[in-house]
Amino acid sequence: MSDWKPADRRKLRAIRDRLRKAYGRPEPHPHHAPVDELILTVLSQNTNDRNRDVAYARLRERFSSWAEVRDADEDEVEEAIRPGGISRVKAGRIQQILRAIGDDDLSRLADEPLERARQELVELPGVGRKTAACVLLFSLGRPAFPVDTHVWRVTRRFGLIGPKVTPEAAHRELAAQIPPAWRHTLHLNLIQHGRRICHAQRPACERCVLNKRCEYTGNRYREV
Repeated sequence: MSDWKPADRRKLRAIRDRLRKAYGRPEPHPHHAPVDELILTVLSQNTNDRNRDVAYARLRERFSSWAEVRDADEDEVEEAIRPGGISRVKAGRIQQILRAIGDDDLSRLADEPLERARQELVELPGVGRKTAACVLLFSLGRPAFPVDTHVWRVTRRFGLIGPKVTPEAAHRELAAQIPPAWRHTLHLNLIQHGRRICHAQRPACERCVLNKRCEYTGNRYREV
């Protein structure tokens, strides 16, 4: 793969269109609650959506406001979010974030230049590019492109990023390739494809709508 080159627009469009045909075209519905999305994304780390949602619901039931979560005993926060896994780490991280933002609801990031808004988020305790991108895309409707484990795996196999590109670098490379108007739908459809077909182990290549465009199929691409 030393001769890897970024995908041209024709290949990218074909991938987008076939994934849309397979999984639909989810439209963005930004909910403009950045702190909610930020905490939800922290809870999603190293767990599945169901456990994340249970932990988030328990947290909101236990505490009446984010200020109350911020000022609570860490043991109480940990107990509330325990279904989400690694609850001690996440409890501490959530409280650190809430202390860092104070009374700022982060809604002002909707009007900041995109790079400045991203930088402000990643400067918060424990917030990386993926978490920041989720807040920007799903909460504020900004054209960020989150790269989770599914997106990273599938885009490498499709050849949209190089085989040795880290998840951190993938954010930059994919954002440079993917038009802003495509990002919401393509992000969600790549996740669906990773969950249903393009598994980390034993991907169902025979059922993949893009197997003829995939560099993994037929062992032409080898994981590193």
